[in-house]
Amino acid sequence: MTNDATTAAEVRAIREEYADEEAEAAEIEAAESAAALDVPLSLRITKDLDSQLRRRAAAEQIPTSALVRRLLSQAVHGRRAPVLTVEQVEEIARRVAREPVSGR
Repeated sequence: MTNDATTAAEVRAIREEYADEEAEAAEIEAAESAAALDVPLSLRITKDLDSQLRRRAAAEQIPTSALVRRLLSQAVHGRRAPVLTVEQVEEIARRVAREPVSGR
């Protein structure tokens, strides 16, 4: 094969792979939509956040809307870590107990 023919074959292969990935992503999104998505949600976000979400979705090879749904679900249903651990509270209490009382 000549260089032109090799390049053309590589471009065709890349385009076919891209088309397959896009079709798969569309199928996943359609399945998710059909599963139980009853309420449309529209919101305004910054351009920076939009580009960050799109990059992350692309890196995970999922539609941006699927990523946003997953992040929202995790935020709502996820467990939140306490602001302070028990050990940190106990250490603060020990320090307070060691300090002299002033003003009396």
